[in-house]
Amino acid sequence: MILSLLGISSSLFAQEMSSDSTTRFDKKSFRTWSIGLNGGVLTHYTPFNSKTNGDFMTPQESWGYGGYIKKQIVPGFGIQADFLAGKLKGMRANSLATTPDAQNNSGFNSRIDWSAALSGNFTIANLSLNQKRNFISPYFTAGAGYMSSKGNAYGVTDATTNNYDENWFIPVGAGFKLGLSKGVNLDLGYSVNFMKTNNLDGVVGDANDRFSYAHAGLEIALGKKGTSQLQNYSALAALREESAAESADLRSKLSTAEQNRLRDQEQYASDLGDDDADGVANKFDKCPGTPPNTVVDGAGCPLKAPAPVIREKIIVTEADRKVVGEAIKNLEFDLGKATIKAKSYETLNRVARLLVDKDFSLKLAGHTDNSGSMALNLRLSKERAEAVKAYLVSQGANASRIEATGYGPNQPISTNKTVVGRQQNRRVEFTLY
Repeated sequence: MILSLLGISSSLFAQEMSSDSTTRFDKKSFRTWSIGLNGGVLTHYTPFNSKTNGDFMTPQESWGYGGYIKKQIVPGFGIQADFLAGKLKGMRANSLATTPDAQNNSGFNSRIDWSAALSGNFTIANLSLNQKRNFISPYFTAGAGYMSSKGNAYGVTDATTNNYDENWFIPVGAGFKLGLSKGVNLDLGYSVNFMKTNNLDGVVGDANDRFSYAHAGLEIALGKKGTSQLQNYSALAALREESAAESADLRSKLSTAEQNRLRDQEQYASDLGDDDADGVANKFDKCPGTPPNTVVDGAGCPLKAPAPVIREKIIVTEADRKVVGEAIKNLEFDLGKATIKAKSYETLNRVARLLVDKDFSLKLAGHTDNSGSMALNLRLSKERAEAVKAYLVSQGANASRIEATGYGPNQPISTNKTVVGRQQNRRVEFTLY
């Protein structure tokens, strides 16, 4: 029986090597039912005996065997039903202490046909911060049971001959379990059984008899493969492990987001830079490398015969202001970036047509709230104003008639102490002239 259980233990230990497939922070399943088989030594000696050891002075060890089935209610408490059978032996009846020869030839041999007990199992819960499964789990048990036994004493004048008799008893024990794998424990324990009879050994004594059982065995957990036993699982260690994994994932995602931001920033600097200083961004410049002070069109190409500029008095109408106002109202950027959202293109296109049709000049002023550093806000406000300019130029507006400036948080129009106020301060102002 023990060799068979060791084989099962080896199989389950191999399964333990596979990775834990539980989903992080999901509700977990545990093994709460288990069965155990054990064997050990039975003796009528206990730590609670007097120096005379009850009715017989000298205990003799003999083999016993048992088993149990257990239901774990919470990590620190379970209920188990125990079975025990075997023999009890002892020598040298204390009633013959005055006749040493007769005492040496006396003894008893009692047989426990069967015993059944229901006990509470109190396990010291696993509170480790580092190990989800306890390797060692101390426990103690206490309960009540019923036993069928037959006592047979010899060499004693007051011995009684009895058939199998049934009596109540109280088992109290302690021990510890060593976790061999997720589903198998090595069980080492010791119990003292207090009988509700004084005739277990075949001699009617002055006090009720008692005996002890020291055992070793295996406990096999029942339930879903891969799940842990409730009795040796540390929720604290599991939560710490899951939180550490979650933190690592978040750090990885933040690192990826930062790398993407730097990549976008480099791409933006390349696209919206103006290497030939002609007022047209590289992205939209169809004639890169024009000489300094060359008059160019909206595509960055030199004008063959620039027409004389006749400046007339510019009159900005309410309709013109309405077009600009709608563009300001609908202008949106990606969070923390100077990338214009597609929903803003329609109203910006109207502003571009207005600049082309009426030859207006336009001043773009970028503003931010006071969140973040001054350097970051100044750069972001400037980049957003330049992004609007670049887009208008791409739609045919004259780059030389558009001025883009960034003021950062230096010209708020509302308080920065509220969400609404900060939103109002994040803006790009359009001024026609």
